[in-house]
This record gives sequence, C-alpha cells and structure tokens, in this order.
Amino acid sequence: MKQLLDFLPLVIFFAFYKFYDIYTATGVLIAATAVQIGLTYAIYKTVEKMHLITFALVTVFGTLTLVFHDDAFIKWKVTIVYALFASALIVGQFINKPILKSMLGKEMKLDDAIWAKATWYWVGFFVVCGLANIYVAFYMSQDTWVNFKVFGLTALTLVNTVATVFYLFKHLPEDQKKELK
Repeated sequence: MKQLLDFLPLVIFFAFYKFYDIYTATGVLIAATAVQIGLTYAIYKTVEKMHLITFALVTVFGTLTLVFHDDAFIKWKVTIVYALFASALIVGQFINKPILKSMLGKEMKLDDAIWAKATWYWVGFFVVCGLANIYVAFYMSQDTWVNFKVFGLTALTLVNTVATVFYLFKHLPEDQKKELK
C-alpha cells in the first residue's frame, strides 16, 4: 500500500499530461502530492521527510511553472531533488551518520565500509540521474522527458534498489542471512 501511495502523484501527473498538457499535469501533481501526504499521515500517522521535501519542491517549482507558464521549472525540480538526495547522503557520510545505515542498519548488521560503498554508489546514481534529467529535459522533446521521468527514472531507481539489496545481502553474516530467508 505504501509503495502505491509513493507512486500515486507520478501516475496522476502522467495521466493528466497525456490527456491535457504539462501545465494541467503540474497543477494536478501539486494537489496529488498534498493528497499523498494526507493519506500517508491518515494511514501511518507519520510522514517521511523525503515526502515533505518533495512536496515543498513540487509546490515551489510547480507554482513557478504555472505562474510563468514555463515548463523549465518543473523539469529542474527533478534534478534538484536528486541533488538534494545526493547531498544528504554525502553530508551523512562526512558527519559519520550514514543515512542508508540509519534506515536499514537495524535489520542488517554490516561493516561501515559496506554501508559507505552503498552510500557512494547512490550518490553517484543520483548525480547521474540528475545530469541525465537535464539532458533529456532540455535537449529532447517534452514527451520524451515526461516518459523518461515517469518510466525511465522510476525503472532505474527500482533496479538500483534491488541491486543494492542484493549487494547488502551478499555481505551479511551467514546467521543473519538465515534469519532473513
């Protein structure tokens, strides 16, 4: 259910883009993201910081897109989100509070070096995705960008999440592997 809520705004954005235009889709994206946060809070009694940051950025860049009738703002939002995620991971590493470890470390007891490798991998992933978004957004058609944003970046994120889980699982002590199977 939670994963469905995570993708709800993206699916709604895509549908409204296909039936209307980027501006209608952007307005609906702002509303859908607000609904997502409301539903998440109603069901789970908590809202993740990532959702709040995403909502703030969607609202700011979406509003700029609508006010100035310029889709460049909503296109930049994607890269800025990736840059913030990469920056947060970097800061976490340097202040010795690795974010991935804090999220998954209770379930997976791994050496700090393994967490660091996974973290730097995700930093690189976010940087590459942010740069790819800039290229696709500003050098290809709007249709290509929407499809890339909705399907390409989503698929890449899912593939990288699975790859990370396999990487982390590979480095688990044998007794922990048995517990998780």
